Amino acid sequence: MTTPSASPAPFGTAFGPMISVARWNGENWDGPGLEPTAPLSFHPATHALHYGSACFEGLKAHLGVDGRVRIFRSAAHVDRMRHSASIIYLPEPPAEMLSEMIQMAVEANLAQVPPAPGSLYLRPTLLGTEPNIGAAASPSKTALLYVLTSPVGDYFSGGVRPLKLLIETERLRTTPQFGMVKSGANYAMALGPTLAAKRHFGVDQVLFAPNGQVQETGAANFMLIDGERVVTPALTDSFLHGVTRASLLQLASDLGYRVEERTVSVQEVVEWAARPDGEAALSGTAAVLSPVGTFFHDGEELLVGSGEVGSHSLRLRKALTDIHGGIAPDPYGWTTLVE
Repeated sequence: MTTPSASPAPFGTAFGPMISVARWNGENWDGPGLEPTAPLSFHPATHALHYGSACFEGLKAHLGVDGRVRIFRSAAHVDRMRHSASIIYLPEPPAEMLSEMIQMAVEANLAQVPPAPGSLYLRPTLLGTEPNIGAAASPSKTALLYVLTSPVGDYFSGGVRPLKLLIETERLRTTPQFGMVKSGANYAMALGPTLAAKRHFGVDQVLFAPNGQVQETGAANFMLIDGERVVTPALTDSFLHGVTRASLLQLASDLGYRVEERTVSVQEVVEWAARPDGEAALSGTAAVLSPVGTFFHDGEELLVGSGEVGSHSLRLRKALTDIHGGIAPDPYGWTTLVE
């Protein structure tokens, strides 16, 4: 199999030539099948355009050292997308069909999978397509499901480097009861505060901590790390239940770290950062595990430990990426080989 070099295009702006597609007609799913990656035609009254009936997932396929491609944790992402669909009253795609569509999309775009540290990013997307602007209080009767692919390099430009975060203690990232749904509305709510923080402080992301209780950034879960522990906010409906987060916590436990899922206060983050051995990181499908080197809080710049990439963060990141690439065994059956 021939593969492209890691995409020089910005993350998520290059696409594979084919998508897998299925359509809900109100009673049954038609498909799945393959179609060229091309503009889609929607009626101006399409439900998703007016009432936000849309959700998506993000997962990756990785080219291994053995030349084989592995999809990482497809089943977990399928389950999460089905849950998102149920919350916003879209038809839940059958798990077997959605898994097949993910596999189909990878197989149809196999030549687009770049070598590590790049990957083929997969974006299953579900849209309510009924043309009805009177349906604000009712779900869409029809829907479109597709899986888009995108060859990507590193999510944060510059590779693995210490990130800068602004700690936001007043504004919410999103509406609490909707936070665990992977939907564009959640990202739109975080966009304004994130852009303002980038403009005024030169940060990479905002860590949302309403009322002093840490949740997540606009696009990733948050962890505190040292030589003994990995500490992360306990899951609630207010933020995304990250698949990468769950994977890293399992690997951390395997490596002998004590995993603590609990309330994390801003004060604890500040005190943790002041420790010489303190580390912090963001986890997510796109970010993998990206170390944090600096916080901005109450007008002050706070280095996390030395301000450099921490050894324990790199150790956990490597444990995960080694499974991605087939370097390490996969004892949990997280990867799906594409034949």
